[in-house]
Amino acid sequence: MIVRAIAARSMAVERITMRDAKSYCAVLCDDNNRRPICRLYFNSATTKNLGLFSADKTEIKVRIDTPSDIYKHADAIEAVIQSYL
Repeated sequence: MIVRAIAARSMAVERITMRDAKSYCAVLCDDNNRRPICRLYFNSATTKNLGLFSADKTEIKVRIDTPSDIYKHADAIEAVIQSYL
């Protein structure tokens, strides 16, 4: 829901979907796995990571302590969304 709140500035929230996989939770644009917005790696008991994508779709993992730390990376999330518009 945090990613949807960030994306609401640029895109309709209905276009933002979540798809759970074994090792991460993907947040996608238009439910298309070729349009990833970010990935949430919350499976580990000790560390939580946020996978951010650049315009060329390379992923960079950033360690976060709480889910609210996602707001600190709102600029990177908005940049990916802008590339899909």
